[in-house]
Amino acid sequence: MPTESKPSNSSSAMLSISAIRKTFNPGTVNEVRALQGVDLEIEEGSFVIVLGMNGSGKSTLLNAVAGTFFVDEGTIQLAGRDVTRWPEHRRAQLIGRVFQNPFSGTAPNMSIAENFSLAARRGLPRGLGWALSPQLMGPLRERIASLKMGLENRLDNAIGSLSGGQRQALTLLMATWLKPKLLLLDEHTAALDPKSADQVIALSDEVIQRDKLTTLMVTHSMQQAVSLGDRIIMMHRGRVLHDFRGAEKRRLRPEDLLDRFDEVRRREQLDESAAAMLNELYV
Repeated sequence: MPTESKPSNSSSAMLSISAIRKTFNPGTVNEVRALQGVDLEIEEGSFVIVLGMNGSGKSTLLNAVAGTFFVDEGTIQLAGRDVTRWPEHRRAQLIGRVFQNPFSGTAPNMSIAENFSLAARRGLPRGLGWALSPQLMGPLRERIASLKMGLENRLDNAIGSLSGGQRQALTLLMATWLKPKLLLLDEHTAALDPKSADQVIALSDEVIQRDKLTTLMVTHSMQQAVSLGDRIIMMHRGRVLHDFRGAEKRRLRPEDLLDRFDEVRRREQLDESAAAMLNELYV
């Protein structure tokens, strides 16, 4: 039985990622170098937006932190613990997560109350029943009533019967019920209609600020990136391309981020053109 790792005092960061690499299908024609030596430190209470084009490695980074797979190289420390070789279910004791798909992260055939009971028992023996204790029912109704969706009187309804927006809002509350050391939001509004997406984004920001949660949020939205959080990590081809924070982050507009991506695309096109010319001349 593995021994319990003790918190380390070597870093003040809540999350410390050092030189992590991940290659899928190595040595084959389908090889993908998804993460190429990523270094990242996130302070406690920081709200970090991870931005990038498709295939940039942003969701792979979140999956690496969550323990969906083990990295090939490097280390991941969370709350002072080296979790690099912790399986996903063990890291779930420290991590709350909301997925892109509103149907992920919940038990659709169980009621709202039963799903929250599971969330309240994260990392603990589940026992024989799913019922929430009477002491928790009051705070649960109050928290759900704050959504202004009328769900506080539907706690016995199966969560699978709800709309995508309702379900994602509840999933966010469940993920943050125990105030995790780290909250992971993986494009959690991408599958929602614009109105529901705006509601869930506003709720996310409210919960994160109120509970001072250390958060990593992946998004494609330039507008979300500039209007939320205190830091933007821009990824490209498995590497951190830019790290905007402080006054620099506050000055950013969506057009500035688009310009950065266009700059990268132009540079790559030039590199490809130069390589093709050299190939014609010398090969």
